[in-house]
Amino acid sequence: MKRTRAALLCLLTTLLLISAAYSTVMRLEMTHRDTLFPTSFRRIEDIIGSDQKRHSLISHKRTTTKTNGGARLTLRSGFDYGAAQYFAEIRVGTPAKRFRVVVDTGSELTWVNCRFRGKGKTENRRVFRAEESSSFSRIGCLTQTCKVDLMNLFSLSSCPTPSTPCAYDYRYVDGSAAQGVFGKETFTVRLTNGRVARLPGVLVGCTNSFSGDSFRGADGVLGLALSDYSFTSKATNVFGGKFSYCLVDHLSNKNVSNYLIFGSSSFSSATKLNATRTTPLDLNVIPPFYAVNIIGLSLGETMLDIPMQVWDATQGGGTILDSGTSLTFLADAAYKAVVSGLQRYLVGLKRVKPEGLPIEYCFDTTSGFNQSKLPQLTFHFKGGARFEPHRRSYLIDAASGVKCLGFVSAGEPGTNVIGNIMQQNYLWEFDIVASTLTFAPSTCL
Repeated sequence: MKRTRAALLCLLTTLLLISAAYSTVMRLEMTHRDTLFPTSFRRIEDIIGSDQKRHSLISHKRTTTKTNGGARLTLRSGFDYGAAQYFAEIRVGTPAKRFRVVVDTGSELTWVNCRFRGKGKTENRRVFRAEESSSFSRIGCLTQTCKVDLMNLFSLSSCPTPSTPCAYDYRYVDGSAAQGVFGKETFTVRLTNGRVARLPGVLVGCTNSFSGDSFRGADGVLGLALSDYSFTSKATNVFGGKFSYCLVDHLSNKNVSNYLIFGSSSFSSATKLNATRTTPLDLNVIPPFYAVNIIGLSLGETMLDIPMQVWDATQGGGTILDSGTSLTFLADAAYKAVVSGLQRYLVGLKRVKPEGLPIEYCFDTTSGFNQSKLPQLTFHFKGGARFEPHRRSYLIDAASGVKCLGFVSAGEPGTNVIGNIMQQNYLWEFDIVASTLTFAPSTCL
């Protein structure tokens, strides 16, 4: 969910910590922000439209001492909130207040709905009141941090007085926006040994105005993209250079959860022996996104005929993982090869095209359909790793009796995006130090 300034078209160092607290892993429990597909086609239209705008911005954008411990945040599907992403609970300020935020590996700024000097709105959401937190410190508009360091986070040049805080106007790819002021604040995180630890000096946005559909059901955003000022940077510097998550099924209710973990490996010995795969993370080719090197796609035993430039980031292609995009975007040549290959197994189903639904391949399944008949889709990574998503992750429920192929064309050339539905029921570990991505199928329960 990477962002740019409005002019663009459309997407954790001083730390005072108790050393004994870091004998375990930090985890954040996550929630999915939407059933992507409740019962109406209109909802799908909204989500896909948001994904398309986000993707266009992704494409446009392209022109310390570690501890042995960690922390965790609860992670849930957004099904019950009418949103298409995943939520985590964070605790911000002193005293600490809870907020439900979108978990976004494609954006850098972490922000919460906030009131500062009386400005801001509530709209039935939880509100962070900056002036009531003893640990909140604002960043002045005349500082080097504001004028230079935060330019990529869309700091504004306006500075009427030396006492004016550094402001931002953060734009999202689906047309959503957040405006407010930058500050530094203390986050409280829970560790796997049951203790809590305080993480001071985290850059946070105090957002007093926002608009758009990206924040439905949320009090803010947890920016996990790879940059100096993202939550990822702060957390991995403290807990060790990796983070991981396991996305529960996107149709799960809010009582089903897993964790977003910063610190030691999430993989059990059994998992490592049986199903773990590792591939390089290309952290410099499409910054600040988490890019991977795909060399091809197959359906069953058949490799698809897709030009190699589709996977080449130097030629406008390349592939990223994005927890903030729901569907999977493929450059046109790959998109056509995949959907035409899958269509052959759907010939007995009536093709439907609901009015206003910006997705091409949907089918009436009221008469029944055995999804196991679909061939296994496989992403082939450089080095030999293979990602085999669950069939329900690429033939997805759109409405009662209707299933759709969960792909969108990214154009040509275009950045390929593996969205959160394709990632569901897999454990993903991003090792920033080793520049590797490790993954394995999981129930996430």
